[in-house]
Amino acid sequence: MYKVDINCDMGESFGTYTKGADEEMLDYVTSANIACGFHAGDPTTMRKTVAMALNKNVGIGAHPGLQDLMGFGRRNIDISPQETYDLIVYQIGALHAFVKAEGGQLQHVKPHGALYNMAVKNRSLAKAIAEAVYKVNSDLILIGLAESELIKAGKEIGLHTASEVFADRTYQEDGTLTSRIESNALIRDKDVAVKRVVRMVKERKITSINKKDVSITADTICIHGDGAQALEFAKYIRKSLHESGVEVKRLISS
Repeated sequence: MYKVDINCDMGESFGTYTKGADEEMLDYVTSANIACGFHAGDPTTMRKTVAMALNKNVGIGAHPGLQDLMGFGRRNIDISPQETYDLIVYQIGALHAFVKAEGGQLQHVKPHGALYNMAVKNRSLAKAIAEAVYKVNSDLILIGLAESELIKAGKEIGLHTASEVFADRTYQEDGTLTSRIESNALIRDKDVAVKRVVRMVKERKITSINKKDVSITADTICIHGDGAQALEFAKYIRKSLHESGVEVKRLISS
């Protein structure tokens, strides 16, 4: 049987955090990427999100980003490999403390936003991220864009990796995501999105915006939790995967 993990970015609110969309989303995803305070989140939000994920047996991951609250971590910042290493170690450490305090275990690390996208092609940044994760805990799973430099760097250093695909994003011919500034970056038709996801999992192929097939590995599917229809889409994709013979299962180190 085909298997895939579903992950979602969570804990990206501040101060006034209350149970709501994140809690419901945890019923339909198998891994949660929790913001660590640099691009979003705060200590109280981190603790509460960790507790909810543990309560629902959802795998917990650190979601470190650039120190850019105003830009939600989505603006490129000129950062050195050493600075990248330091901010990754710092943020993993912060979330790990909450996970340990709640009696859980950290499962993975997935960089956020601009840092994630920069590490797709920037080999030195990708290596710095992989090294930081490895030195904190070599058993952690590193999530990165399928076929990216980040996945290559993780494998080279000896980490378990999970290649990520996106349900609601279009792809370029080189396997990268279409920039969010482009009008065709997002897929809003849930039937089209699900059909593409099932093909990525089963056939390991995705059709680029230029109508060319691109080879791809799909270990985990990202659902963006900040969209207006995110929860309904999560329910729909989970149901559709099951009907297509794909088992949704949380990541394991192997």
